[in-house]
Order: sequence, then C-alpha cells, then structure tokens
Amino acid sequence: MIKNISFTALSLVLFMQLNAQISTDTIRPSNTEIVKPIHKVDFNNGNQCPERKQGGDPKMINGYQVFNGSMDGNRQVDPQVAVGGGYVMEGTNSGLMIFNKKGEFVQGVSQKCFNDGIDPKLAFDIHNKVFLFDLWWYYDKAKTKPVNISVSETSNPTGAWNTYPVSRTEEVDGGGIGYSKKWIGYSYPGGVENTFVLRMAEAKAGKPATIYHFKGSLGHPVFVQDAIDDLYFFAIEKDEFVIRKVSEDANGKPYCLVVSRKPHGLKYMNYPPQSPQKGTEQKVSSGDRNPKNVVYQNGSIWFSQAVNCEGRSAVQWHQINATTGEIIQTGLIKSDVTNYIQTTIAVNKKNDVLIGFQEVNENSFISPRFAFRKGKDSLGKTRKIVSVGEGKGATDGVAWGDYSGSIIDGDNLLDLWTIQSIANTKGRGETVIVKVPFK
Repeated sequence: MIKNISFTALSLVLFMQLNAQISTDTIRPSNTEIVKPIHKVDFNNGNQCPERKQGGDPKMINGYQVFNGSMDGNRQVDPQVAVGGGYVMEGTNSGLMIFNKKGEFVQGVSQKCFNDGIDPKLAFDIHNKVFLFDLWWYYDKAKTKPVNISVSETSNPTGAWNTYPVSRTEEVDGGGIGYSKKWIGYSYPGGVENTFVLRMAEAKAGKPATIYHFKGSLGHPVFVQDAIDDLYFFAIEKDEFVIRKVSEDANGKPYCLVVSRKPHGLKYMNYPPQSPQKGTEQKVSSGDRNPKNVVYQNGSIWFSQAVNCEGRSAVQWHQINATTGEIIQTGLIKSDVTNYIQTTIAVNKKNDVLIGFQEVNENSFISPRFAFRKGKDSLGKTRKIVSVGEGKGATDGVAWGDYSGSIIDGDNLLDLWTIQSIANTKGRGETVIVKVPFK
C-alpha cells in the first residue's frame, strides 16, 4: 500500500508539472477546420491525366548510379525526391514522375492531376510507409491559394492518393513539409497563420482531416526519422537556433512547446551572395541560409545551408542535439575559387550523411555535386566532393529555385539519394538523380 501511495503521489506531481509547463509555455492552435480529401483512383486518375514521360537512362558516373529526372525545366524547376516501396519519386514545378530503383521510367503526370500547384516538397514516411508531398497553387480562380497536401494510401505511388486542399489566402510562397509517426506538418512564409498540422492516420485512410493552424511560424517542419509521435520544427531566428515540437495532450489536441533556444555562435551565418557563371555578367541565386530540408535522426537535428564565406557561397552543415540545442558538429565545404550553392542534406540510421549541392563559377556552369561522410568519421569532416555531371550553358536570370533535394532510402534506411539540377546548353534546368549506397 505504501508503494502504491508513493507511486500515485509521484504520478500526480509529474502530471501537475506537465500541466504547468503546458499552461505557461504552450502555443495552442489558433484555428481548426475539417478538410475533405480529393480522392484519386490512382496516380494518373484512371488514365485521365496525360502521361509525362522523360528521364531515366541510368549510367555510372564516378562510381555512382546516376539517371536523369525531369528534363523540361526552366530556371524554376524546384526538384525534390523521395524513395520507398521500391520506387523513386520526383517532383518539380512541371509535375511528378516515378522511376524504379534502377533508374528506369515507370510513370509520370502533370501537377494538374493533384489539384495543380508549384514548389513541391516530397518525403517518404518511413513509419507509415507512404509518400507525401505538397503543392502550393497561387493562381486558382477561387483565390484561396490552396496548399494541396497529397498522401499515398500505400508504399506504391502508382496506386491511390488522397489530396487535401488547405486554403491559405495569404500565402506568398511555397513552404516546407515534414512528418513524424503521428503528424504531417507544413509551414510557409506570409500571412498570420504560418503553420498547420494534420494526423497522418486520417490522411493515409482518405478520411476528412482535422487541420490545426498555428499563428506565426513554428519553423521548418522536420523529417522525424526516429520512431516518435512528436513533430519537430527548426528555425534560425537572428543569431539563435530554435527547436520546437508539436505534441498531443491528454485530450488528443496538439500543442507546441519550445524545446530549446540557443545562440549558435558561428562565424559564417550570413546569406550567400549571388554566384557568377561562365560567359555572362548574369549572376545566379546561391540559395538560402535557411534550410530546405531538416532531418531528425538518432536524437539529433541535421541540416545544411548556403552561407557567405569570405565573399563566396559555401555549404555549411550541422548536427544539433534535439533536446539541448547544443551543436554536436559543424562542417564547411568551401573554396577560394568556386561557389557551392543550393544545398540539402540526408542522414541514415548509422549517422552517415549525404550533402547535395551544385557548383558554379566564372569558368563553369551550374553542375551537380555531392559529398558524404560516414558516421564514424572525424567530427565536422566530409570526404572529397563528387561530380555527377557538368553544366553546359549559362542561365539568363538570377532565380534558380530550390534546386536540390536529398533523402533517405525508406526501404533499407541506409542508402541515401539526392536530386540536383544541371544547366543544359540553353541554360535551362534539367535534373540528375543519384544513389549513394551505404552498408
């Protein structure tokens, strides 16, 4: 009896402490709505969507499997990639394409088949074994500017999908998507309510989904690869790294807590300058110091960014303790004679890391690159840069989109993949997809 009373008392104390934390440090949803899905019979809606066929042609370059993705882009391709169920799925501003893991074309459709939109962000949810992506549609006639969250019902992306059009009338640009075992999260710039979450179980089943909107931005949603329910968000706010998470209370309602807020103390953190290219005075965008994808793996937050390093664009990457916010390691990929731009990161279950990016300078065109490290390598170090193609022409404008995507293989949780843009002879954006195997 004494032990039971003691346990009950302790439980009460912990419950009171949790409630106190929730009541004083919590961000609650500011608005809730129910959104019904637009059901798709299959990937191309019963052959109602015209096929978009291109890419493939797998080959080995510098020892790695490389194949073409989309080849019909301009300066705003915005390519992303997700891998799982034996498939490689690519999204761009022109639509979606599916390949097998050998790099052979399977199927492709326009983004119009998913309620239209641009600025895709893709992932394969390794817990629920489904693909998910978002498309933001600014030009809809109703002017609701929907964010279309699409989720496959199985790990086969050629099968059934459910699309949830979430009205975002004040959206000003495409945002980012993330997931955990329980939640899908989306955040975007502009407006008052900048972040929303919904339950993965509802979306996967094609049920009407409750959308929970939060005021202000919680940060960039994270690919939570550890098997936990909480959905994490990461932000760079002035000179601080800020980690937040969305949890569920005893009544099943989501709320957000600040996990950590730490000054980063890093030398290189300013936005990168525009980068020169061969044969023209026209410079191109180098990317953003804000990450384009963020990973939670083995209790750490991982991301890469483009930064100003002594007047040139360089790639910087980080591993951060997801509980304390302390930096575990930081690495810098830089050069005095060239520029590394448009970066993303992928991390596997052994803490092996792939960093994808492009290279461009006064004597070259935009070209795909990557570097990697093994989990046991010295902290902050990557191995030599690998080239997987050479650009052939100069682009005619500054904009170069979110021209990079990197992701874990959702089947073996070891191999890492990246999609990178490459400038063709006309300076337009084509893409290459690369598999980097790990044991």
